[in-house]
Amino acid sequence: MGKLFLPCKKSTLLKKIIVSVTNDLATDQRVAKICDSLQALDYEIVLVGRKLHNSPPLYRSYRTIRMQLIFNNGFLFYAEYAIRLFLLLLFSKKDILLANDLDTLLPNYLISVLQRKKIVYDSHELFTEIPELIDRPFTRKTWGRLEQWIVPKLQNTYTVCQSIATTYNQAYNTSFKVVRNLPVQKKTNPGSLGIDSAGKKIILYQGAINMGRGLEYFIDCMQYLDDFIFVLVGSGDILSQLQTRVAEGGLEQKVFFLGKKLPEALFKITPLADIGISAEEDLGLNYRFALPNKIFDYIQAEVPILVSNLPEMKQIVLQHKVGELIKETQPKKLAAQIQEMVHVDFSEALNSAKKTLTWEGEKEQLALVFNNLR
Repeated sequence: MGKLFLPCKKSTLLKKIIVSVTNDLATDQRVAKICDSLQALDYEIVLVGRKLHNSPPLYRSYRTIRMQLIFNNGFLFYAEYAIRLFLLLLFSKKDILLANDLDTLLPNYLISVLQRKKIVYDSHELFTEIPELIDRPFTRKTWGRLEQWIVPKLQNTYTVCQSIATTYNQAYNTSFKVVRNLPVQKKTNPGSLGIDSAGKKIILYQGAINMGRGLEYFIDCMQYLDDFIFVLVGSGDILSQLQTRVAEGGLEQKVFFLGKKLPEALFKITPLADIGISAEEDLGLNYRFALPNKIFDYIQAEVPILVSNLPEMKQIVLQHKVGELIKETQPKKLAAQIQEMVHVDFSEALNSAKKTLTWEGEKEQLALVFNNLR
């Protein structure tokens, strides 16, 4: 069920943390950074996720367990995962439980109560506000009741930005801390896109290709941008719809889908871009308060950002002057803004911001949480 890679030093003095997520671990950079940082603080780490048919191998300095489930989506997936995780936690030695997002919280909470173990909750988003639940009132209400039951009882909690922390704290009288999903500082190391981009400016989107990401606006505006290509790296629920949109618009030579990439491959793609986009739409609080890690990856690669005029992203742009806010989504006007933006020199601001917005500084907030567990 699991595989051990380069285990950390064995010691009876190490406190053991079991970290759980519902993804396949391979591309979750936030969880990887947190596990590495906690291991550096002398915790023994076991990371639990799942294995899909196309999951790449993992090479980590701590133990990883990837459960191969019968069901991979919908209610049956969540039910099977929760039961399997509960049983795994029940019969595993541990000192601390770290639950990532609401879909891992129930089994972790039950074990923490039954076995009197400390529990930490990392909320990556406002789960009940994700667009996928907006038109599913029963499912949304079910997750909401679970959140209302458990979250007010938790004492060790943190999330990805101040807006989400404030929302939780006001709703549940909690004390969520903020640990932003900032990248590890690194030198840019451009590689190749694997497509013909000679003489073209590159607009880049990296991340989940799901509804509410504003990707349709950028596809539609490409008909007015002769010297640009739009590159999308990732996969998701609306990938086939966007591919159809590109084909119907005759934009196959302007819009390219590279698929999901492992972090080490993505690091070589990002610096090639001239503009990095994060165009989340205001489809509920989860997107309104979005602070995607991709905008920090763009900054670390010294790529100017073009982002939605939403609170958290707006603050980064205004404070660090590393890009622009999207003014209009109408195709011609968006194309005009892009054409003007590529002539603005953001290099000095980007060079400064990439030194400030790094995991090396942010992980101190993580240490504060785990050094003061209640």
